[in-house]
This record gives sequence, structure tokens and C-alpha cells, in this order.
Amino acid sequence: MQIMVRDNNVDQALRALKKKLQREGVYREMKLRRHYEKPSEKRARERAAAVRRARKLERKRMERDGAPR
Repeated sequence: MQIMVRDNNVDQALRALKKKLQREGVYREMKLRRHYEKPSEKRARERAAAVRRARKLERKRMERDGAPR
């Protein structure tokens, strides 16, 4: 990953770097790797995330199409 520093403005470059790291999910990955996660806990976490994504997608679809009554 590369960030260009323009006009010696390190603060702006640092802000851009943090934004890129956030978007890439590096902070989330670091948080998850702080402690060992059992494989069963990992599966449960990923399954819960998939359920959340599916419900969110369904809510958006219902909002777009209109709730049937």
C-alpha cells in the first residue's frame, strides 16, 4: 500500500492511509488476531455474520419492492 505525501502535508497523508486501512479491513483483522479464536468460535462468528448480511439484504429488498400485505 502506498500513500503519496503532497506539499509535506503528513497529516493529510496519514488520514488517507488510515482510511485505506479501514476500508481494507486491516483494523478488524488486527482486533481478531489479538487473541486465539477456537475454530468453533470462528465458524459461529462467520455464520452469525452471514445471517446478518442475509437479513440486511432482505430488509433492503423489502424496502425497495414494498412490503406485501
